[in-house]
Amino acid sequence: MGSPGLMEFRKSCFGAAGRLMMDIMQFDWEPLGHWELDQRLDQAVEEMIEADLMSSVQAQCSPVLMQLSPQEDFLPFTQEQTQTVTIQVSEEPPSTIFLEEQEENISEIEGNPTVQYVTALLQDSNSSHSQSRLTGRARLSLSHTVFLSLTLLSKRLSYRTVSSTFRLEKGNIHRIFFSFCDRVNALQDQLIRWPTGEEAAEHLLPFSSWLGWDERLEERGLPQVLGMLGHTRIPIRLPISKQDGESAVPYAKRLKKEPHPDSWLNLELVCNSQGRFIHCRISRGSDRDRGSALSEKLQHNPELMPPGTCLLARVGYPLTGHILTPFSPGRSPQENLYNRSVEAHLGGFDQAVADLKECFQKLRYLDMGNFERAKAVVLTCCILHNVFLEMGHLTKGQVDREVREEEEGRKEEAGITLRDTVVNLLYSALEEGTD
Repeated sequence: MGSPGLMEFRKSCFGAAGRLMMDIMQFDWEPLGHWELDQRLDQAVEEMIEADLMSSVQAQCSPVLMQLSPQEDFLPFTQEQTQTVTIQVSEEPPSTIFLEEQEENISEIEGNPTVQYVTALLQDSNSSHSQSRLTGRARLSLSHTVFLSLTLLSKRLSYRTVSSTFRLEKGNIHRIFFSFCDRVNALQDQLIRWPTGEEAAEHLLPFSSWLGWDERLEERGLPQVLGMLGHTRIPIRLPISKQDGESAVPYAKRLKKEPHPDSWLNLELVCNSQGRFIHCRISRGSDRDRGSALSEKLQHNPELMPPGTCLLARVGYPLTGHILTPFSPGRSPQENLYNRSVEAHLGGFDQAVADLKECFQKLRYLDMGNFERAKAVVLTCCILHNVFLEMGHLTKGQVDREVREEEEGRKEEAGITLRDTVVNLLYSALEEGTD
């Protein structure tokens, strides 16, 4: 018998080793839920038996059967275009009627404008993925892969549900989906790009909507708005190793404390006047940075900001010569007037985020504890947001602003000077208008 201290040390070592093994297994099998882990061995055995059976026959994979499903109203497709997919393996050659039905249903999917547009985008890309079939054992065409992946992104569906709906093995759906995400992610620089030159000038906004365009004020230093900077949280599943630590905390204390920072991702965005994302940065929930990396990039690359322009952001972001933030709180009529003008613009940012989450409802909760995979899904949604915006297929979401107390960010002298100039110009214009 060892000493009590040695026994406790051994128990902690075994516990740490167990958690490490669970994390390794979870990484390999992501995005299975924690409650599904006990089924892994059974599934592996089933796959071995299936492989033995399949090797003994000359199985033939028929084309993809698209069958109407009226229960789902999948976005961005219409209700009539919502389909279920069946991969059928049969020793007998398919009948003529069966083939005709398949061809008719397949043509409906391939004729869908959203599927066509995204498929063409992936085919025309210079990505290394474009010359090879998306990974996964199921032999889906690119258009069907796009349809399956958009179904997963548009609805809060589990892999198990989609597996039964599409008659595909869950592991195959997982591989196909993340290969699709990797392929879309390769288009980030092409589809989420910072505007320059004429493109930037087309989407500039007047600082104040009630003033409109006023060349005199702009000549005196009132900037135009290039875009709105902000962030939102994307909830994800807490990794198993962190769940153990959370469960050790008494329930009453867990109710009072802030959620674990690893239970969400920070999504930092800049959108223009049309709601298009021109900047995207995804980080862990524990990352408290608010726009510092972007601020440094703008400082080192001044050509990114046309003369006489700025970005607007809420409290918590740095106040610089390129980024203006509100007063917290406004202590005078002049400051309150300035704050109202800034908030009017930031309402456009809130709407863009609401549209993103409405179109891609998977972002309401990502049931995956691996950061890199969750990041790939979020980036895919942001890229496709811009694609659907170009197509005019984006659905308006209901704004539900996340209200959190934020400390004021750092203040640079250039930012303080620019903000004071804007405050004085706005108030003097108001006084002149009321005289």
